[in-house]
Amino acid sequence: MSLPSTYADRNCSLARALEIVGERWTLLIVRDAFYGVRRFGDFATQLGIPRAVLTARLKLLVREGVLTRDDSAGTVEYVLTDKGVALWPIVRSLINWGDDFYSPAGVKRALRHDADGALLDHEGRCEQCGELVAPGDTRIEPGPGYKPTGAELDPVSAELNLPRRLLQPLSAPRGATTS
Repeated sequence: MSLPSTYADRNCSLARALEIVGERWTLLIVRDAFYGVRRFGDFATQLGIPRAVLTARLKLLVREGVLTRDDSAGTVEYVLTDKGVALWPIVRSLINWGDDFYSPAGVKRALRHDADGALLDHEGRCEQCGELVAPGDTRIEPGPGYKPTGAELDPVSAELNLPRRLLQPLSAPRGATTS
């Protein structure tokens, strides 16, 4: 359920942002879009989200310009826009926060600079060259705190658990899905 749209102070940018990305599942959809998930069925498989909820969240993200809906290739794909990619520092910060406070075994997914393989710090800077690394130049891979759950048997999870660049579309062949 979205936040009420009648705020005492309608000039609150945080409240407006939460209207878009604050609903349950929404940031997980955005996270998976960074990981390369683009198809409706792949989001549903990866997240275990009810299809009706996924449909509503995708429609909201498209309407708000966070994702685009591309059906030009005969299948429907959802792709982050520049506005969506601008959410990466927030998503990265929340991942780091979760690793710091809720992952006693260590980082679940390590973020590396694809150019030199070095780890990124919490601000997204390469620990080797000092560069602030853009999402498309960031490689994600299982970290020391990653523990397989058995869910990796589906092709989406299996591919997402391989080292890969952010925003790189999944390539595993799957059945056509639409919504």
